[in-house]
Amino acid sequence: MTRHKLASLEKRVILFAGGYGSGKTEVAVNYAYYLAKNGQLPLSIVDLDIVNPYFRSREAVRPLEAVGINVIIPSGEYCSADTPILRPEIRGAIGGSEGRVVIDVGGDDVGARVLSSMVDAFDPDDYEFLLVVNAKRPFTADVDACLKMLSEIQAASRLRITGLVSNTHLIDATDRETVLDGFKLAHEAGQRSNLPVKFISALSEILGQINPEEIDCPVLPLSRFMLKPWELKSEKG
Repeated sequence: MTRHKLASLEKRVILFAGGYGSGKTEVAVNYAYYLAKNGQLPLSIVDLDIVNPYFRSREAVRPLEAVGINVIIPSGEYCSADTPILRPEIRGAIGGSEGRVVIDVGGDDVGARVLSSMVDAFDPDDYEFLLVVNAKRPFTADVDACLKMLSEIQAASRLRITGLVSNTHLIDATDRETVLDGFKLAHEAGQRSNLPVKFISALSEILGQINPEEIDCPVLPLSRFMLKPWELKSEKG
């Protein structure tokens, strides 16, 4: 079988946003990990998620730092806070020239609003702002809903969304049809909004069941970094 083309984004700063349950944090963490494993260092990941108290980039600090990624998160007592703690190095990383930056933006327009205070730090020609679409979640279950969320996030963040990521999943119940149906929706939303689907993300074993000719789109194979609290306890024994 022909191998899938892997996701490749050229811009220095890459932002991932999406509704609750879209899986955008898993995508952001995996993309940062993927860049680091392919030698694209220095690299920072910024956790700006103030919406979801569980699945945030800060939960994957150890494996990210192990491959050389600088993880920018609230420090000390603020690490578990649900308010935007904008450390000075966030603006510095965005507006600087040393290394690439991946930003995990909070869910929907509420989480994206924190970006509006840093718009001037972004080079308009050197960032990708990607909306992660999960067709199995109510706020992106059809094209009109996707376009509504896209519009709301752009308005709240004051940044232009540049593309979509198809990340349709049903957690452990995900199969190849789930992924293919999600790509169809993302493709239609992209045509309506005149935005490209930059890549499809799914667990490696699911992507292995899909022929590249069925999707004609780059992919990002996912590993699970975001675990539920009880799964974390189980891993620790």
